Amino acid sequence: MPRRIEGDWHPGSIPDNVRLHETAYVESAVSFEPFRSELPDAVDLGEGAAVYCGSQLDAGPRGRISIGRCVILNGCLIIADELVEIGDYALVAWLVVIMDNERSARDIHARRALLREAAAHPERRLTRVGPGPARPVRIGRAAWIGFETCILPGVTIGEGSIVGARSVVIDDIPPWSIAAGNPARIIRSIEPGAPQHA
Repeated sequence: MPRRIEGDWHPGSIPDNVRLHETAYVESAVSFEPFRSELPDAVDLGEGAAVYCGSQLDAGPRGRISIGRCVILNGCLIIADELVEIGDYALVAWLVVIMDNERSARDIHARRALLREAAAHPERRLTRVGPGPARPVRIGRAAWIGFETCILPGVTIGEGSIVGARSVVIDDIPPWSIAAGNPARIIRSIEPGAPQHA
């Protein structure tokens, strides 16, 4: 039986292999429009977590997304062909892109072949990913990811860290750090538990 969201404007439903805590919130099933994972527990949405409209959970056939307790996803794109893991109490702002796979070939001829396949597909979409391997992305507990940030494959963002708006994160960010820029660089450290002022 389809799992519909009461009052949802979108005609879709939440896939059966998405595990929702009873207190988790999903604003619209449109967030699962690009979802294709075939794994039994492809998404785990923790206690009090919220997925707001505009967020897209794009899990490939072997992709998993783990979202901890009281996490807020506010209009972001998650691309998971292996694993994207977001720790408890993390905040992911508008238009953030988190990807564990670039889904594109670096070789121009291979990239053209993928684009030709997409153009011929009835839904105008890529039917397979490029040759690059997926590398898990992990965002630590209580991290804050600023708007329009892009987090690339293989990155770990440590507990309590803050990534400034419009950053491109290509390397790990240690716990309790502030990072920003393109590419993101460490600006300073944060004392765990200390209040932060602008």
